[in-house]
Amino acid sequence: MHNIVKETIKNQIAKDVVLEKPKDRSLGHFATPVAFSMAKELRQNPMQIAQDIASKFQDCDIFDDVQAVKGFVNFKLSQQFLEDKINIALKLKEDFAKGCNKEEKILLEYVSANPTGPLHIGHTRGAILGDTIARIGNYLGYGITTEYYINDAGAQMDLLYTSLVLAAKEFILKEEVQYPENYYRGDYLIDIAQQAIKLYGKDVFNDPSKKEILTTLAKDEVLKIITKDLKDLDITFNNFISEKSLYSSWEETKKVLEQNDSLYTKDGKVWIRSTLLGDDVDRVVVRDNGIPTYLAGDIIYHKNKYDRKYDRYINIWGADHHGYITRVKAAIKFLGNDPEKLEIILSQMVSLLKDKQPYKMSKRAGNVILMSDITKEIGSDALRFIFLTKKSDTHLEFDIDTLKKQDSSNPIFYINYAHARINQLFKKANKQFDDVKSVSTDGINQDTKDLVYEALLLPSILEEAFTKRDMQKITDYLYSLSASTHKFYTEYKIIGTQEQDAYLKALSMVSLSIRTGLKLLGIKAKEVM
Repeated sequence: MHNIVKETIKNQIAKDVVLEKPKDRSLGHFATPVAFSMAKELRQNPMQIAQDIASKFQDCDIFDDVQAVKGFVNFKLSQQFLEDKINIALKLKEDFAKGCNKEEKILLEYVSANPTGPLHIGHTRGAILGDTIARIGNYLGYGITTEYYINDAGAQMDLLYTSLVLAAKEFILKEEVQYPENYYRGDYLIDIAQQAIKLYGKDVFNDPSKKEILTTLAKDEVLKIITKDLKDLDITFNNFISEKSLYSSWEETKKVLEQNDSLYTKDGKVWIRSTLLGDDVDRVVVRDNGIPTYLAGDIIYHKNKYDRKYDRYINIWGADHHGYITRVKAAIKFLGNDPEKLEIILSQMVSLLKDKQPYKMSKRAGNVILMSDITKEIGSDALRFIFLTKKSDTHLEFDIDTLKKQDSSNPIFYINYAHARINQLFKKANKQFDDVKSVSTDGINQDTKDLVYEALLLPSILEEAFTKRDMQKITDYLYSLSASTHKFYTEYKIIGTQEQDAYLKALSMVSLSIRTGLKLLGIKAKEVM
């Protein structure tokens, strides 16, 4: 609908336009400020230009009215146009707002948490954001492949092994242990240690030659925990890529960088000239002991990504990785690839409250808030929704208790209630959605027309949300549409009136938009509450 209106205006005035939605719906469904930009070009008063533009659409059948107001041109959609759009949408049913093949392949990497412990609440935001972007992108016709990069090489794996041994000795073998300054903690390590004993015996924790076996066991078991926690939020991945498996490609990658004169040796270390491309300092890629650094692993990985020939690459990282962007893009450039094809989305921190107090940490995982704990407490739907209610680059704080309430203060309850109310109306009328598909809505009042208009906005909302990577646009839209539905339900008698079936048809359109929007957020709309 949005695109049709935009193209109609563009074709008439031979000018691309920006469409806005007036806050006061009585002014129209769409407005454009194009007269102001044309004023400089034509050296005319924008008020007069707006009047001239408005006059061009007096016989356009998709508009009931076109008016110039203070330099803006306001467009009110015709009932017939809205009727046609409803009929198409209701015919499409579950394919409403679905896009055509965009012929653009995108590799989306997210979560990629170290396989050293269960996912905590900081990982959750990026996980939900990435999964939602993938759902919407694929629905709109983009070819999105999702990927989890397993950081299973380097110091964190040594620390995982040490932590496992210490947990086994203290809690199972009942030995006195001296903990180092840094180590992982949590009951999950005790569980893994017990598995190790069943497989290899108690002596395995005192046998340095079994380090690789224990490390691999611990990593694999942690990955099982991580994938289960993600699955509980209905999040799965197309690919899992092991950092460790990629290191066999380091010499090949290093050779490409050397050919481009992007490496040099100093103090026994190998450095990349990242300052040439905007980094604060050059970075070490090979330590003086000959072992590649964490950055080297990322360079190999991004070469691997680009070698797979996607059109675009999206990484979702924690906000603490902000300084990492420049050096990774520098390496991509040095490898002969286009760094502009890589898009980094940063996910800011999350603060949780319960009874207006900071949420208690989990003893099971060493003083962090576990994703699994929050999922169990408020459910997958509420967790997914609330994590999408703000842009990922802004801090998010919410109170767990709000999401347990069965009232309008709980946004997911409020939206589900609107959907359930519509279903209840159809039950009271003893009708199915298909029963009103062919009903004419000609002559319906302006409030009903505006409700239909709002429900038909979903396709443009989805496209804008995906393009801007801003899922908040969808959560805001669904809340607003639900608010309009509740208001309409309160103000109009529906069942048993002369307009009943026309009202129900309009509400079936609303139901379709709510159901579709929630589905793309990973949430199933409730039919009964």
